[in-house]
Amino acid sequence: MCCIISLLVFIGPRVAAIAWYLTDRLRWNATFDNILWPILGVIFLPWTLLAYVLMSGDGAVAGLWDWIVVGLGVLIDIGAFGGGYQSRNRR
Repeated sequence: MCCIISLLVFIGPRVAAIAWYLTDRLRWNATFDNILWPILGVIFLPWTLLAYVLMSGDGAVAGLWDWIVVGLGVLIDIGAFGGGYQSRNRR
């Protein structure tokens, strides 16, 4: 069961980002100038990418609350990468 949850944490936001890109390309084109940043975001920081695209309504993240949501995405990404290492030695 733990392996399934780990797979969903790692794969889930990537599938969501790709599906969102395919259905709403205008929002993604307004947020990013080229395709390099979304590709790197999907690979390395998918939750942060989703939060950034969600908060950039007019192409830019502006305001404290927008950056707080993006920061939460960063924390979720860090937790997703670090969570498996911490429970490795638990018996």
